[in-house]
Amino acid sequence: MYISSRCVGLTLIPTAIISMLANLLLLFPDMKYRYLAKGHVTAEALWCSGIWASGFLVLVAARGFTTHYEKTGCCYFAAEVLRKMGYTCLAILAAGLCFWVSGTGLALGPLCLHNGTQGLKWERPLKLIKTGQTLYLYEPERWASACVEPRGVVIWNLLLFSVLMVASGLQLISCVLHLFIAFLEFMCGPHFCKNKVVPA
Repeated sequence: MYISSRCVGLTLIPTAIISMLANLLLLFPDMKYRYLAKGHVTAEALWCSGIWASGFLVLVAARGFTTHYEKTGCCYFAAEVLRKMGYTCLAILAAGLCFWVSGTGLALGPLCLHNGTQGLKWERPLKLIKTGQTLYLYEPERWASACVEPRGVVIWNLLLFSVLMVASGLQLISCVLHLFIAFLEFMCGPHFCKNKVVPA
């Protein structure tokens, strides 16, 4: 149990750092502070789910996975497995939330200065308006003309929200597998070995 927990914990650390960096970069389109100061950043980036959920909370869970106490006994084993299952559930919830928020941000498109029918206006020009309309992700020819400012914001959002989704998706897969292993460990732990069949 300790080795698998430690491996999962060590794989969660780089994905948490990547999530934090990607979300931090989402706050500064075109690497400029003024868009954040004026509120011209998407709500999904402002929620900072990559920083606090897929970042900080997953790091807390990773630390819980990598710590190990040298105690023995039946009650200690059960408590240790339950503790690690709790950390795993925390990481699953945090990574799942970040995955959902990032997917929403990716689907809705960036907030940018758009030259529409009413002139220049800050809005999400690539957002789906009616059902049956093709998602902008499948029409790359619309990307260049969609936004006047910030420069390259469509690619910026597309890339960083995709990185957040991949990182939180890897966290989800690792933690779900770890939860399954921990559950089996709990059910078939030290008690399982002590159950001997006595010949009649």
